[in-house]
Amino acid sequence: MASSAATGTRVPVVDDEENIAYLVCAALRLEGFEARRDHRPGGAGRHRPAPAARGAVRCDAARPRRLRGLPAGPRRGAAAPVIFLTARDATEDRVRGLTIGGDDYVVKPFALEELVARVRVAAAQRHR
Repeated sequence: MASSAATGTRVPVVDDEENIAYLVCAALRLEGFEARRDHRPGGAGRHRPAPAARGAVRCDAARPRRLRGLPAGPRRGAAAPVIFLTARDATEDRVRGLTIGGDDYVVKPFALEELVARVRVAAAQRHR
């Protein structure tokens, strides 16, 4: 059942693994999100994702890096929340991902239901 926060919320999914991107998009669409793969040739880690539209949530598999040229720290007023979806599971990677502007950090392998729940929470926070 799609929540009101999910309905119409765009979610660009950036992942260099086509199967994971397809699975995440399909699960988010079932929940009412407008999910689409934001494909970058050569893998997401080599290219900066396109800017997300306001009200979107980005699931980004790229290595944690500076987001949209923002300084490190809280991203208040940024265009869209970013949820890292990555295999990098060291504590320093998680801390860096959050410090450089990520709103959440999910490590592969992951539970699809948990990722959908985290996207739903990020979308609800954007609609406040």
